[in-house]
Amino acid sequence: MKLATISIEDTIGAILIHNIADAQGHKALPKGHRLTADDVEKLRALGKQQVYVGLLEADDVRENDAVIRIARAVAGENVSITAPSGGRVNLLASTGGLVHVKSNALKQTNMFEGVTVATVPAHSVVESKKMIATIKTIGLALPESVLQQVELIARENGAVVSVRALSTARVAVILTGSREAQARVEKSFTPALQARVEELGSAISSREYVEEDSGAIAAALARAMENRADCVILAGETSIMDADDITPRGIKLAGGKIEVYGAPVEPGNLLLLAYCGDVPIIGAPGCVKSRETNVVDLILPRLLTGERVSRADVVALAEGGLLL
Repeated sequence: MKLATISIEDTIGAILIHNIADAQGHKALPKGHRLTADDVEKLRALGKQQVYVGLLEADDVRENDAVIRIARAVAGENVSITAPSGGRVNLLASTGGLVHVKSNALKQTNMFEGVTVATVPAHSVVESKKMIATIKTIGLALPESVLQQVELIARENGAVVSVRALSTARVAVILTGSREAQARVEKSFTPALQARVEELGSAISSREYVEEDSGAIAAALARAMENRADCVILAGETSIMDADDITPRGIKLAGGKIEVYGAPVEPGNLLLLAYCGDVPIIGAPGCVKSRETNVVDLILPRLLTGERVSRADVVALAEGGLLL
């Protein structure tokens, strides 16, 4: 779009860059308005001889048409698009779930002049109809070439923003410790763990307390697998203190594989994440007794959408991992 001050006689089809006020200071014609023959008469009546306008070039796409194309390229599964207004649309979650953002594709999209896409943080848990992103074009039109490049990024990377629905998962809880500490451990961990799981739409399918012994832990894990648990949370009287501690040995004895021990997140440095086949096992640190946000809150929702969280994913939590 080319900007120029031109005679009102030549403004038909041009776009106002600034509001035009009447003698009382009220808005007579709004910015972004495409001028017509009737508007020329209004401008003349207002004493205007020239106005500052934008002149569309051959490949320009008006802001509302442009922003819809960007939104359709960016939006993925379980995302709806609001009606455009002033070059802006919002993306809404069409179901409750976890927001997934392709960071590199988002950065590439925002590198184009005139294109802005802002999202909620990746992996946010949202309810249906919650706004998860806003898209605004800067200026009153964008070149067709820019829109095609934005669309190409989406084709090459897949949808930039999507929502993964939370499943109704069966979560097994295994608590460990001495017999003397059983009542205290169960009272400390159970309410917070149950609340976390249920708030995410899942349910605790089994709850067991075993002695802190690798064989007992392995047997409890085997029972959880037999009961078709979708996820297992292990927590105990003492947090896991070493990659070869009793709990990790019990997981390996049950056929599990340790994905990562230790997370760059506080609270929650002593996290352990393992898998027994496709079933994730969280070795929860002691901070999970609290309902304050900790490392388990960062990975549990992702696991309950069926995502296989990797060591690299846990390492990536470092940026923003100080939760205090």
